[in-house]
Amino acid sequence: MAYDRYVAICNPLRYPLMMNKRICILLVAASWLGGCLDELPIEILISQFSYCGSNEINHFFCDPNALLKLSCSDIHNFEILVLSEGVFLSLIPFLLTLSSYIFIIVAILKIHHSEGRRKAFSTCSSHLTVVLLFYGTVLFVYMRPSSMQSPEQDKMFALLYTVLTPMLNPIIYSLRNQEVKNALRKIIIKYK
Repeated sequence: MAYDRYVAICNPLRYPLMMNKRICILLVAASWLGGCLDELPIEILISQFSYCGSNEINHFFCDPNALLKLSCSDIHNFEILVLSEGVFLSLIPFLLTLSSYIFIIVAILKIHHSEGRRKAFSTCSSHLTVVLLFYGTVLFVYMRPSSMQSPEQDKMFALLYTVLTPMLNPIIYSLRNQEVKNALRKIIIKYK
């Protein structure tokens, strides 16, 4: 999405050439493949741990941090794996997305007409908000030492990145549609 916005704003005349069907398929495939391969080493390592005591997970789902609290195995190697994977599979995509938005903001600031600048900012600000919310919570949960982890905080942040962010996406992108805005206005006026 960030690449699409970057091309649309920074290279609008080359958009059809740079965002062809092949590029879109490659971007989607890379996202799916990266997401699947990201979890594989973590799942393999967690399945090797021994668990003692309670088998009740203090979380909404089988989050790795919650499972580690139940383990009586040495989790030092796991923590190193999560931190190193986090750098490559979370921090690098976040920085790439952020850098594309820096280029976008620079290009928008060069637009002379305030209406064009406002339109470009409104197009990108919703996606950037969701990106910052998602990556911020994920990085906070998984990229901090275990000594700073709290099960209650983990649950709260997990709700943000697993429920709130996916729920906001359709709302944010549909609110940009004029027909949806008009329908919402009619509903709001009707119930006032």
